Amino acid sequence: MATYAGIDIAKRGFDLAIESKPTVQHFNNDRDGIKHCLNVLKPLKPDLIVMEPTGGYEQALRCELQAAGLPVAVVNARRIREFARACGLLAKTDKLDAQVIARFAAVLQPPAQEALDQQTQAMKALVARRHQLIQTRTAEFNRMEHAHDKAVMRSIRAVLKTIEHQMDILEQHIRDQIDRTPELKQKTQQLESVPGIGETTASLLVTELPELGRLNRRQIAALVGVAPINRDSGTYRGKRMTGGGRRLLRARLFMPTLVAVRHNPTIHAFYQRLLQQGKTKMVAVIAAMRKLLTILNIMLKKNETWKPKTA
Repeated sequence: MATYAGIDIAKRGFDLAIESKPTVQHFNNDRDGIKHCLNVLKPLKPDLIVMEPTGGYEQALRCELQAAGLPVAVVNARRIREFARACGLLAKTDKLDAQVIARFAAVLQPPAQEALDQQTQAMKALVARRHQLIQTRTAEFNRMEHAHDKAVMRSIRAVLKTIEHQMDILEQHIRDQIDRTPELKQKTQQLESVPGIGETTASLLVTELPELGRLNRRQIAALVGVAPINRDSGTYRGKRMTGGGRRLLRARLFMPTLVAVRHNPTIHAFYQRLLQQGKTKMVAVIAAMRKLLTILNIMLKKNETWKPKTA
């Protein structure tokens, strides 16, 4: 009989529910608690363990579970909440949430995610920190537009200078990490050969989308959330929409796609063709993002650099 587990995680603790059992166990979210949880799960040999992303509080537990060879899937909390509503479960407590997650795992069985090695985890943390600094820098630039006091302007410029310095340090750390990891170095070089894909986007893709090059074009589009979804009912034919998937990754790929639309001949021609067919600019940009991801996926799958005929 298959065994499915659900874990609801908070800052200081987490609750474990097994789909076939009525009891819920609580553990501290620290080294001892994670070790105790492993001792409980290992003998059960669960077919799948599902948890929600909780701003990083799940990372240590996830890594330890995967290192022990246990299958783990981190699923968007909105999907699980909508599943609970569909089951008529409107109440919400930590124990109930763990049981709902376990039920979600048993019914929908989302695919387990591959374990990240230490190098990839380090790269992921560096790329995430760089994105945080970019957001902070943008906020400071926006504040500068409305600053009229000289002391305030000096403060903003000092903060911006510090941010730029820290970004330079992070960029060097990222380059060093890539150089120390042959697989990441090869992948980033292949991705950077594509017009419109720079060093920053390449490092983002190899850390946030490790499945690139391992899935087919439909799977990679659905994973990022750029696959069109039908909205038809009876004789009604609704407008196709995109969504779901890795929302933050999709948002961070928007600007690189605009660059590719201008400077990549294949993506530019594809984008213009869609506009000529009457598609709106936003629809054409999202379609161009899907086209770009498809090309990158084929390149890594075939282990080759950019060739216009790849498209």
